[in-house]
Amino acid sequence: MPRPRKIPLRMCVGCRGRDDKRNLLRVVRTPEHQVVIDPTGKRAGRGAYICPRVECLRKAVKSKALERALGVSLTAEVLAALEDSLGPGQNNG
Repeated sequence: MPRPRKIPLRMCVGCRGRDDKRNLLRVVRTPEHQVVIDPTGKRAGRGAYICPRVECLRKAVKSKALERALGVSLTAEVLAALEDSLGPGQNNG
């Protein structure tokens, strides 16, 4: 009988809630010091996880938790790109 697969859990840097890794978005600081969203979860670089909600992103930015987790200061352009990548349906909240 096969053993059930272990599902990795990750913590959102915004709301500090734990969830399945596949349900969270991975934000990566690449080796070139760019901050991007990693849809595959396998991109090289320092990563942090956030819930796919704008509220969690804003909370992580306000508390500077995302900056601490990635070890880089975030510019307004990067923050706008992150909010846009969460999708138009996620902005109401």
